[in-house]
Amino acid sequence: MKNVLIIFCFALIVLTHNCGYGQLFPPHLWTATVKVVGEDKNPIAGANVSISYDLQSPAGQSGKGVSWDEIKGLTDANGLFSASHTDSSFGLGIVIEKSNYYTTHIGHQFLFNEKRLNPSFTSSLKKIVKPIPMYAKSITYINFPAFNKPIGYDLTVGDWTAPNGKGLNTDLLLTENHTNNSSYTFTINFPNQGDGIQEFSVPLLLQDAVAGQSDLKSSSEAPLDGYQSQFIQTNHDPNRNFYFRIHTKLDENSNVVSAHYGKIYGDLPQFTYYFNPTLNDRDMEFDLKQNLLGGLQSFEQVKLP
Repeated sequence: MKNVLIIFCFALIVLTHNCGYGQLFPPHLWTATVKVVGEDKNPIAGANVSISYDLQSPAGQSGKGVSWDEIKGLTDANGLFSASHTDSSFGLGIVIEKSNYYTTHIGHQFLFNEKRLNPSFTSSLKKIVKPIPMYAKSITYINFPAFNKPIGYDLTVGDWTAPNGKGLNTDLLLTENHTNNSSYTFTINFPNQGDGIQEFSVPLLLQDAVAGQSDLKSSSEAPLDGYQSQFIQTNHDPNRNFYFRIHTKLDENSNVVSAHYGKIYGDLPQFTYYFNPTLNDRDMEFDLKQNLLGGLQSFEQVKLP
């Protein structure tokens, strides 16, 4: 996972170079300072920090592509780690790791700007509390069997409900609405009163996550309330994610008696969902080794907790 995200970060950096600039970044001295804290804002000592930078071939030479090197170290008693180097890199990829915490990644581009050569970051590590088995599936593109009408989806089967698929129970109602001018919207509804959804935003791209991007994008628990009965998606937002509440039972005063909770990373029609099967448990930490949804193809496997 670490190397994949580092390569992803540098791929963005190289893309920026190839699309916007026709010359190498001249050698420069950079200094990066990272402060690592917990969710309580207290410093974390002894966190492993790796700061990677790319190594370029001279202009006009064809080579093996961009290679990289890294500087490693531990945060001190104040949660600080700093590294310097002179090279021609376009940016940095930073990985922060510590036992019992989720890994955090930071991407930083220099953008040929001397003011960006000495970045300072404060990054909060999320503690690993209680990863649990869940029904989880990555959907590269969900194909609607029909348009302009709600269709049930079964999260524990990972398919549309009958007659459109193998699903048995309707957990979500999804609609792809088309209009005469070829525009479309996606709508998420629910079968039970009290069911609902709410958004939370996490930057998709590393360079947009100023404080870093945790492997655990969500909080460790889903919110208790704040759910809306419907969500209408009129535009795609790559930073948008959701919590949801389903199978809700209410008392005579519309208070929640019981419910199931889950989360969605991403927008329709491409997203990853996680469903906690334990009633009234709002735990959102998925154990990657215990996916309750079997028979998944490789591209459907979930790679983040």
